[in-house]
Amino acid sequence: MSTYLLEIVTPERLVYAEQVNSISVRGSEGDLGILPGHLPLVTPLKIAPIRIKVGGQTEVIAVNGGFVEVRKDKVVILAESAERSEDIDVERARAARERAELRLQSKQEQIDHHRAEVALQRALNRLNATSIRTK
Repeated sequence: MSTYLLEIVTPERLVYAEQVNSISVRGSEGDLGILPGHLPLVTPLKIAPIRIKVGGQTEVIAVNGGFVEVRKDKVVILAESAERSEDIDVERARAARERAELRLQSKQEQIDHHRAEVALQRALNRLNATSIRTK
């Protein structure tokens, strides 16, 4: 089975660099499956888990926005942040979700609702990534 190199990079570090069979990402226009030989493209990514197929295994990484660049023999994901599902602290993610939900429910004007909404999306993304991994 054909493979290509997948690199997931954040401003802080290289999160992932392996040969993979395929990936599924959520781009700005919807879900996108990338197989070996895919046409080159660059597209923004939504806050969503990425599914990586390697052999018969599926790995999940919570990616919080960024871009995916598909090249001839390599895919690079430049992410704002990324975390492997097995590295996610579920209790911490649940607490972050609860804090964001409380901020969004608050009627105080000094609350930055956009920032709270993004925090909620990130917390839900991390929780989704862990639930996909355990299926």
